[in-house]
Amino acid sequence: MAGIYIHIPFCSQACHYCDFHFSTSLKNKQRIINAINKELIMQKHYLKSQLIQTIYFGGGTPSIIDSRSLALIIETIQNNYKLTQNAEITIEANPEDVGQEKVLSWSKAGFNRVSLGVQSFRNQDLKYMNRIHNSEQAIQAISLLQSSEINNFNVDLIYGYPELDNIAWKKNLDKVIAFDIPHISCYCITIEPKTPLYYFIKKGKYAKLNSEQGNSQFLIAREKLMSSGYEHYEISNFSKPGRASLHNNNYWNKTHYLGVGPSAHSFNGISRQWNINNNSLYCEKIEHNDCYYEIETLTTRDKINEYIMTQIRTSIGMDEKYFKQNMDDISFNNFKIELSKLEAQKLLKINGSSIMLTESGMLISDSISKNLFLI
Repeated sequence: MAGIYIHIPFCSQACHYCDFHFSTSLKNKQRIINAINKELIMQKHYLKSQLIQTIYFGGGTPSIIDSRSLALIIETIQNNYKLTQNAEITIEANPEDVGQEKVLSWSKAGFNRVSLGVQSFRNQDLKYMNRIHNSEQAIQAISLLQSSEINNFNVDLIYGYPELDNIAWKKNLDKVIAFDIPHISCYCITIEPKTPLYYFIKKGKYAKLNSEQGNSQFLIAREKLMSSGYEHYEISNFSKPGRASLHNNNYWNKTHYLGVGPSAHSFNGISRQWNINNNSLYCEKIEHNDCYYEIETLTTRDKINEYIMTQIRTSIGMDEKYFKQNMDDISFNNFKIELSKLEAQKLLKINGSSIMLTESGMLISDSISKNLFLI
């Protein structure tokens, strides 16, 4: 099984926290769509005829693109790749783009899942993030999706910023729980270089972030959602039983995937490659059949470190057998010593060959990963 990720590099406006590759100008839209379709054909052998289980349209904001263009991309995939019978096909959408006719057109195009960027139900928070939609539009979008043919959907929420105290965060969580959303992603806001948020904080226009607040709100989300019947299957992701995202699970479990579009990344177990992150140059390279990506062959050390970085975030955790099979004796013994230290600090729990983060470990998962990486 494998996946395909389509990067749609357009947004109506820039969110203050976002450092993804996108443009707010749609003037090159058709050229980009044509290049994406051509790249899909050019790369049809990248996954070596593996069955495609997931297709994910991310960005950017795919929901601002006309449905016909999106449908053409899905048609190109269907004509050049083998899909599983019930492949999960997801589109990321903003609430202001969700209307009855558009959702119907998405369903006709083949989409069966939506990831909705709500972020907060409070207008003051949405203004802080520079989101276009308001709270009422978020609620309307959720209600519309629940009554549509695409009723398998995710809601994104963001926490950890000064405007959102714990009481307000609990109210946001209570609202998604009351809606009985099948899947919820909770992300702690981060300061990425060169974003508006970075400069606002640097210049004192916005208050600094507080890691303790982020940790507290992570624990609040975990307690409230798990006590409401959600499974915490990955640090940022919660789902009702049987409603976990196949796309998410495949990414964290190192399933092979092809990334298509400007700045998209691909992984086939042997190498990793990433496309040019310039829209015009990407199109020009594709149109002239020139190389439009960089590639890195993964060493054994790289593969082990990537396994640690991704698998440790999941509820399944890491398998000690994997390390024994892929490490030399000295490295494996040193790795076991580090595991014992982390277990003694109650940051990891080891059950047979399964190595999982404790709740305390989830708060510093990146730091734990770095401690375990092979140098």
